[in-house]
Amino acid sequence: MQHSVSDKTLTESGLSPTGGGKVLLIACGALAREIIALRDANGWDHLDLQCLPAILHNHPEKIVPAVQETVARHKDAYDSIFVVYADCGTGGQLAAACADMGVEMVAGPHCYSFFEGNDTFAARDEITCFYLTDFLVRQFDAFVWTPLGLGKHPALRDMYFGNYTTLVYQAQTDDPALTQKAQDCAKRLGLEFEYRKTGYGDLEVALSQL
Repeated sequence: MQHSVSDKTLTESGLSPTGGGKVLLIACGALAREIIALRDANGWDHLDLQCLPAILHNHPEKIVPAVQETVARHKDAYDSIFVVYADCGTGGQLAAACADMGVEMVAGPHCYSFFEGNDTFAARDEITCFYLTDFLVRQFDAFVWTPLGLGKHPALRDMYFGNYTTLVYQAQTDDPALTQKAQDCAKRLGLEFEYRKTGYGDLEVALSQL
């Protein structure tokens, strides 16, 4: 069942499609719960979901080939395919690949932007903020603390985060426990904390138009 998949599985393996629906969404595993919640709440039964491992977030050079392979594998089984990745550090390569394959994708530079709303995010022009979503708060150790070696080498914290001032938690849901965990993440990184309830932002808009 797609609803019961663990964050660890979404991080390391992703999520397989059910084989139902006319439109296949190819998404980052970090967006799985939000997409499923929107699909269920709105009765979008025409949407099927395939998630690539969320840990690709840390390896953007692997995103384009993974999306290309997934589109090639499933393109004949669905009426259309929609890529639920923003640019995500690919330097425009994902948009170019999607154009070559004839598939559309979510607009924006990254998920932090489309969760807040691309226009709103761009207008803020924040260069000293470090962002976490619901998923990244839950998986903070797997995506930030451990890969950067901050547990073993605390002195690296200031090297990586010395130019940041604030950790911004973009909350998709109302969860006091997650907010507390996000505050703890900010403390561990030596940053100020800011809470923003973004909801699903432009992600909901994009999916509603499919």
